[in-house]
Amino acid sequence: MAIPALLSSGVLDPQALISGAGVWGLAVVCLIVFAETALLVGFFLPGDTLLFFTGVLTITGALHAPLGVVIAAVSVAAVLGDQVGFLIGRRAGPAIFNRKESGLFSRASVAKTESFFERFGAATVTIARFVPMVRTFAPVTAGVGSMRYRTFITFNLIGAVAWVGSVILLGFGLGHLPGVAEFTARYLDLILVGVVLASTVPVLMRSLVVRRRSRTRAADAH
Repeated sequence: MAIPALLSSGVLDPQALISGAGVWGLAVVCLIVFAETALLVGFFLPGDTLLFFTGVLTITGALHAPLGVVIAAVSVAAVLGDQVGFLIGRRAGPAIFNRKESGLFSRASVAKTESFFERFGAATVTIARFVPMVRTFAPVTAGVGSMRYRTFITFNLIGAVAWVGSVILLGFGLGHLPGVAEFTARYLDLILVGVVLASTVPVLMRSLVVRRRSRTRAADAH
């Protein structure tokens, strides 16, 4: 089935899915935000974009919850996601960063995260919330580096509330501008599909490059 057909059927229409989920619509948003750091899959989940449109969808009624409840619930999901990432780093240790590079795991992203820690220290846990990819690896890096749990949870709470609150409020505020909510309701599916494609295509391209390099090295070794 072609993408246009999927869009027209509502399969890739986030608003239709959230509205169809009823009271579970907010749970869907929370699950995605949680998975972005807890499952180390932030390379293709459009966290910032999702939060922005969550604010807009709060106006349109697609999310059946008051703004305050939405922000509180998503903030809790963000905190819990980082907690799981921290535990993964603490238990797996440096071995998690010694994985073979692939399309889904980039050493460049890990190096970028480590450079943030060298520059900002523990505050990276908060700052990383606003930086894609670094947001995914920051809690794991904190766990690997054996950061004090009390320090981590403090910066984690600050970062989660600041990130979730500011981006959702931005969407909520702009959504009140004439025509914005209507435009979002009509074209949200296309926007998010574009964001997902923009996120996954580089990953797929990097995967192909890594595989080609591996085959070349294997051929040279023989």
